[in-house]
Parts: sequence; structure tokens; C-alpha cells
Amino acid sequence: MREKERERRRRKGHVITRVQPGSIAEEMEIEPGDQLLEIDGETVEDVFDYRFDMKNELVNILIRKADGEEWLLEIEKEYDEDLGVEFETDLMSDYRSCCNKCIFCFIDQMPEGMRDTLYFKDDDSRLSFMQGNYITLTNMKEKDIDRIIRYHLAPINISVHTTNPELRCRMLHNRFAGKALAYMDRLHQHGIEMNGQIVLCRDVNDGEELLRTLTDLERYIPSMQSVSVVPSGLTRYREGLFPLEPVDREKARETIALVEEKQRECMERYGIHFVHASDEFYYLAGLAMPEAERYDGYLQLENGVGMARLLREETEEALELLKKEQRVDRTVKRKVTIATGVMVAETIRRLADSVMEVFPNIQVQVVPIRNHFFGESITVTGLITGQDLVGQLQEMQREGFEIGDALLVSSNMFRTGEKVFLDDMTQDMAEERLHVRLCPVDAPGADFVEAIINRDYAMGRVNDKFVYVRGCR
Repeated sequence: MREKERERRRRKGHVITRVQPGSIAEEMEIEPGDQLLEIDGETVEDVFDYRFDMKNELVNILIRKADGEEWLLEIEKEYDEDLGVEFETDLMSDYRSCCNKCIFCFIDQMPEGMRDTLYFKDDDSRLSFMQGNYITLTNMKEKDIDRIIRYHLAPINISVHTTNPELRCRMLHNRFAGKALAYMDRLHQHGIEMNGQIVLCRDVNDGEELLRTLTDLERYIPSMQSVSVVPSGLTRYREGLFPLEPVDREKARETIALVEEKQRECMERYGIHFVHASDEFYYLAGLAMPEAERYDGYLQLENGVGMARLLREETEEALELLKKEQRVDRTVKRKVTIATGVMVAETIRRLADSVMEVFPNIQVQVVPIRNHFFGESITVTGLITGQDLVGQLQEMQREGFEIGDALLVSSNMFRTGEKVFLDDMTQDMAEERLHVRLCPVDAPGADFVEAIINRDYAMGRVNDKFVYVRGCR
């Protein structure tokens, strides 16, 4: 059976879509459309096999040409030098989809009629390493864990949610979800760095269950570097789904108290705070954000942990640097509007005030955008759609509101790598309807300040890291 599977994979190969000019592949007359079959006699499952096998200084590559002819090429090269080819997908294989039906899954709460890619649930350990995605471990096998250990892929980000096996099976709606937790033991034994995530569902995995989970996860320190606790996001499209209640002020404060007590314990025992409540918990609780040093280097930004504190710190540093280098032009005069999520609007307003103190002729207006598309309980900036942004600002314009020179928005409103909102409205469409230049701003505080004070600011890229969607994404 193993030989048949090897032959099946060898016959399939990996289609090369591009050959880089001046590369080894070009020199060896490899062309787009050729297929990579083997490296050193072994089939290549995906990009990790490819990268690992290509590290050697002498490699034998089996290529199938477009006419079916097979070439065995012996290549001498520098250690870790690449062939210089690109394949159909970054992974060189299909993405692995999620086999769970989690009670809090955000994708199950989306309306019909959106683009197909938004409904795909990935649960792929390779994306955890490459893109920071969180995985549940439920569709992994021993061979997958062996590969992670062999290639020392790290960090691996794990959606834990609970260490109670029976409860995890219920939360993920997967009878193997409890057993999958044992994979963390092997990763820990081999020193594979991990980060954990807990989506907190009220009256399900909170309170004593949360304390149990955090206590259980402590034993993986230092392999497990951090654990985030984020509230479940509930849209208005939950008909027929598990009945969940939103986290309210009281539950948020209770959770923060539990997390901060565990932080103190971990700091005393291990020298790290280890567990972190997301910014949203502090907003819901009406409490000040933790000090910068309590975030242990901001390991969980992608889960909305520490973003507000880091933005404040970086904004203050950027303004101080401008003063120090005497680059403050108080004659600069302009008017801009920042559109943001309801949750962070007051934070953004305070930061804008600090910029206006240094640049008194600049006027910054902060407009919180309510989320009609997913429901007003969704208050994070990254889930604002183009139709909500444009519709609410157009309504304000009809009442005499002036946006000014530019409309600044967070780059995480856009689809990864493109300037397209979740509902497929493009940046160009939004600009045409609002009659204003729309300026996506990256996460760092220096970008925030620069976008406000500089008429010619152009980010030049769309951020693909800080897209805050609760759950395993």
C-alpha cells in the first residue's frame, strides 16, 4: 500500500507555474508547466518537504516535462539555495479544512451570498506555522506531529478552548476533540513552541472550567509561550445554532480577575505572565488596559491582545521622535476623518487628540461605524463592511458632515493582500461614492501619526497580520 501511495503521489507531481530569471531552474531548462516529481528519490508532499530536502548542497531532482518525458537532474548548489521556482499554491497542496462544528464558529454565523472563500474553514497545521493561524489538532495524525517535530516547525498555534476532554468534544462537536489534546504533550516533549487560544463562551467554558484549563496548560511552559482568552463573537445570524449569550460587563470583569490572578501566579513561578485577556474584555469591563510589560512582548496581537496598548505606546514614541528631531511643522493645516469600530473609537479619539496637541492646525474627526451587517454586538474594526462604512458616512454627509482631505481606515478592514472589504466593495468604489481619498493605515503607531499629518501618506501595502476574527482563523 505504501508503495502504491508513493507511486500515486509521484505520478501527480507538483506543477511549476513560474521560473525565476537567472535561477538554477532556468539554467537547468526547467519551464512553467513542468512537474516536480521527486527530490533525492522521495516524493514531495508539500512545501515543507520541498524546503527541507532542498537544503542539501547536492540534490537529485526528478522532473516531468510537458511532453511526458522525465528528467533526472543532479544539481550542485549552495546550502539552502532554492531552485527558483513557484508552484500553484504556497503549500504545494490543498488546504486542510476543519472537521469540527464549534458552537461559537464565526463562519457558521455569516449570511448567505458572500464570496466562497469566506465560508472555507481551515484547520491546517502548516498555516499555523506559515501565517499564524490557530488549529484545533482534530484532523491531525501521528505522522503530522512527526513532521512538525522532524522539521521543528514553530510556533504552532493551538485553539484549545478547554482541557476538559468531554467538554471539548461538546464544544467542537467532534468525538475525537478530547483525545487530540494529547498531541500537545508530544510537542512539549520535543520543545516545539506553542501558543494557545481560548474562545470563552459564557456559561460553557468560563469560571471554574477556565481556571482548570489555564492550570492544565501551565505544565507546558516554557514550550507554550502564551495563552489568549477572547470572548465569543455573536452575529445576528445564529438561527438554529447553539444558544450562546454575549459576554456582559459582569462576566468580563469576572474573567479579567481570574486571568490576572493566574498572571500573578505564573509570573512568580515562571517569570512570564503567560495568559492574557483580549482587549475586548477590558473594553466590555470598562477597565484600563494592562501596562505594556504585562504582555510579554505582544505574542498574541493577532487575537486582539495588546493592540490598544501597543498602538498607544507607538503613537507616543512617534510623536516624541518628531519633537526630538525637530520635525514638527505647526503650520501644517488639514482636516481628516478616521472611521473605526465602535469598540476602539474612544481610544482612537484620545490618540488623535495627542496628535492634534502637537499639530494644532490639524483637525481629526473620529467616526465610530456601527456594524449593521453582522449585528451591532460586533464592534471590532476588522469586521466593518464597505456598505456599513459608506452608508453611514453618506448619511452624515447629507446632514452636512465634511470628511475632509482624506478618510483614514484600518488596513485590517480589507481582504488579505487586496483593497477589498469583506462584502466585496472595493476601495475605488468607496472613494467614488464618498468623493474622498480613502487611506488604509497599517497597525504601527508611526503609520497612524504619519497618515494624519502627511497629505502624501500612502501605506503601499495591505496588512495581512492583524485581522481580528474570533476563533480559529
